[in-house]
Amino acid sequence: MNHHPIDPKIDCVFKALLGAEDNRALLIHFLNANLNTALPAPITEVEILNPYNDKEFLDDKLSIVDVKARDQHGNLYQIEIQLLSHRDLPARILYTWTDLYSAQLKTGQDYGQLKPTYAIWLLGETLLPEHPEAIHDFRLRDSAGRGFIEHGGIWLLELNKHPIHTVQTEQHRWLKFFQDGEQLNAEALPAWMDTDEMRQAMSTLKRFSEKDRAYHAYQARQNYLREQRSIQRHLEELQAETEQLQAEAERRRVEAEQRRAEAEQARRREALAQVREEQERAAKEQERAAREQAQAREEQARMREALAQAREEQERTAKEAALAEIERLKAQLRGE
Repeated sequence: MNHHPIDPKIDCVFKALLGAEDNRALLIHFLNANLNTALPAPITEVEILNPYNDKEFLDDKLSIVDVKARDQHGNLYQIEIQLLSHRDLPARILYTWTDLYSAQLKTGQDYGQLKPTYAIWLLGETLLPEHPEAIHDFRLRDSAGRGFIEHGGIWLLELNKHPIHTVQTEQHRWLKFFQDGEQLNAEALPAWMDTDEMRQAMSTLKRFSEKDRAYHAYQARQNYLREQRSIQRHLEELQAETEQLQAEAERRRVEAEQRRAEAEQARRREALAQVREEQERAAKEQERAAREQAQAREEQARMREALAQAREEQERTAKEAALAEIERLKAQLRGE
């Protein structure tokens, strides 16, 4: 019998591992391992809300591949694998969580009936490069770490960040299984796989490896995901080129705006210089006119002074003539 390597991160395998009815114990173990201290009590029972059906992966490439479940307390869970990271993935993760959380309420029900909702995303590529940790736990907290409402949250597991070398927790065991699963040999499993849950997980991989129909489904999904990744990469390259062209166009627009602004500033400086020159010319003209007016006033004063002197001279001469005439008349009277 042929044994083909099976990657547990391929979505149909992933859903068969955690979303199949006969693997319900695996799902419970996976949830308890990853949510652990976030849960008020361990999960003992789950209802899978969208169970795995192998036929859907043969016939429908757009199958829903996440796993949704409800536990014995009514709490909701979403588990999803995402091999390719992209710009809008954080928004999609948040949207699917809020969609599952808000869909609980039916007409006539109040907010008190809302149950905690937990989302776990296994990521094949780095989503948060600024954070060195591979495991992220996002819940409603303020800046001091105080909780707002304990209604679940979002867990991100970045599988390619830090390979697990030493398995210390059940969460580590699951992470290492998804990191190294494709290289595992079912006939010679390493010591860290020696648990009931890991043997059960490995048996699911073997079914995909050994059964022609299941392996063909796996290959079909793998090829489809490769095509999607290629398309996504191509779209990202086109988007990057478009953004680069837009950035270049924006740079040119800014440069043109700067040139126009500089030209306008130069025109304004030239106009201001002309205004200043005109003001200086007008000031000089006013100064010249003021000097001429001052000179005219001085000339008028001189003329008034000369006229006054002439009048004084006339008056003095007239007085002298009058006195001489009086003396002459007196002399004539004395001669008679």
